[in-house]
Amino acid sequence: MAAPSASSNFFFLLLLFFFALLASVDHASSSSSIIPDVYLHLRFYNHERVLGSGPDATVVYAVERRSSTSGAGFGNVIVYDNLLRESVDPDSPIIGRNQGMGVGSSTTEDSGLTIFQLVFTAGEYDGSSLAVQGVFPVAPLGTLFERAITGGTGRFRSARGYLLTREVRSTNTTLTGQLDAYITFR
Repeated sequence: MAAPSASSNFFFLLLLFFFALLASVDHASSSSSIIPDVYLHLRFYNHERVLGSGPDATVVYAVERRSSTSGAGFGNVIVYDNLLRESVDPDSPIIGRNQGMGVGSSTTEDSGLTIFQLVFTAGEYDGSSLAVQGVFPVAPLGTLFERAITGGTGRFRSARGYLLTREVRSTNTTLTGQLDAYITFR
């Protein structure tokens, strides 16, 4: 019996490598398709009592280094615990809370860095939360701006995406913002 030639050994090894590669690609594609990503758009409204509106304020100074009517003066730190509601109506059902802080972080603009949790306390997402961070410019009513969704808990574990915010109603003591969350999660 003749010994296998070098070219047939090479062909056999190449074929073996090809099947191993094919098996690993098939395994990777089937394991990633087990739990597909979910894409979701949620709209809700942030209702806050602005700085200086007395003991019922949901936004207060933690540190006031510079006088500012917006709280965003450089070095100022504010904390807040605002209501999330289903609509712009202040009597609409409460679905959660917006809890976090902002730091006046610009020496040239009236803006600050915000870090907060959107904590859902009712409805389909009760017990879940979204982590959000980004710059909050103090701008005219209706201005649209974007912040990053950097994580979540509960139904939103491993969430990523972005949050668009537009202030839609303002009085001397309240501010209402429309929040549109575009979320991808597993």
